[in-house]
Amino acid sequence: MQWTKKDILDIEQLSPDEIELIFETAFGLKEISERPIKKVPTLRGQTIVLFFMEPSTRTRVSFDIAAKRLSADSLAIAAASSSIVKGETLLDTASNLQAMKPDIIVMRHSSAGAPHLLARTLDVSIINAGDGMHAHPTQALLDMMTVKEKKGGLSGLNVAIIGDISHSRVARSNIVGFTKMGASVRVAGPPTMIPPGIEHLGAQVAPSVDEALTDADVVIMLRIQKERMRRFLFPTEREYARQYGLNDQRLGRIRPDALIMHPGPLNRGVEISPEVADGPFSVILDQVTNGVALRMALFYLLAGGTRDADAD
Repeated sequence: MQWTKKDILDIEQLSPDEIELIFETAFGLKEISERPIKKVPTLRGQTIVLFFMEPSTRTRVSFDIAAKRLSADSLAIAAASSSIVKGETLLDTASNLQAMKPDIIVMRHSSAGAPHLLARTLDVSIINAGDGMHAHPTQALLDMMTVKEKKGGLSGLNVAIIGDISHSRVARSNIVGFTKMGASVRVAGPPTMIPPGIEHLGAQVAPSVDEALTDADVVIMLRIQKERMRRFLFPTEREYARQYGLNDQRLGRIRPDALIMHPGPLNRGVEISPEVADGPFSVILDQVTNGVALRMALFYLLAGGTRDADAD
């Protein structure tokens, strides 16, 4: 199939066939990162702006490396160094960026829907690198890619997502993505961190972490996002680790060939013990590796692949 999307804003907009095309493209590009010279001229002459209004390490660097591996020119802009601190509106900043004729803008913002606003307003392609608590489509895609690589497919798998579901855009995108591709998703965490209506995205709410982990093929652990909380929603980190953290004692509930995942950054000893994070079940660093290939694929499909200009 040919790629027709102008933007990558959320998982809802992608069909299963489009997701499979992204995976196929990413797997084909992954070997570039294993070469002695990790660069191909595929997107030479293309310009990519990394417009990050929230702190980021893995995601921003991954996008930057992905652009450079395809020989695109990339430029990173942070909130503190932009004219937004001088009172310029988001749309004015974005419009000025577009006037400089970039090909793709990768955007992270604390407000849900900010990348969608830019996508409706600007002609340049927009990739959502995380908007508020709403969506993180590229993280979900690289998570699914990693599972597909290790398991051969996604359909029929049991996926457990554990932790701070309320504040996690990763959880929301993964629930939609994995269920769309035929997996079953269970979520668990403190009752104060399970948002009402999460079942409408396709997840089942398990009454306990132990029940969510039972016979799980994939376990995605989430950190507590204190920066998004207006008040503390749990007693202490020690109590959280005891009741909701993943440790060696709980590994007996998952399948023998299960995968342990985490979008990062890890809070070792809180949501996941060091032994589990570094243990044989963990594919956390594989997620990071695949993140570069996945984002290379999105750059290629948006800027280098065939796209119908009239398509959404």
